Amino acid sequence: MTLAEALEEAARSLPGVDRRDTDESREWLVGDRPFAVVSGSAAEFRLDPVIARAALATPDTSPSGRGVEWVAFSPGELDRFAKDRAVAWFGAAHRRAAGR
Repeated sequence: MTLAEALEEAARSLPGVDRRDTDESREWLVGDRPFAVVSGSAAEFRLDPVIARAALATPDTSPSGRGVEWVAFSPGELDRFAKDRAVAWFGAAHRRAAGR
């Protein structure tokens, strides 16, 4: 399973998610608010600032060029732990975008 496939699977279980594809990436939105982007084997999530700071203390993460609320995640291998983190951050980003 790829990172994009894991996030796409997670998106199917969440309400109000739209998807926008470009040549380079796939972006998930709630309304007009993007909350996650995947490009190749890397993803970025728009998280609550407290969660973003905590996420940056975990392996394979870095600040995103999209802004301080965004965290970039580029796991060397998508093992179960990396997948769990990605899916959890995807859900947290969705809840924030949906205002919950």
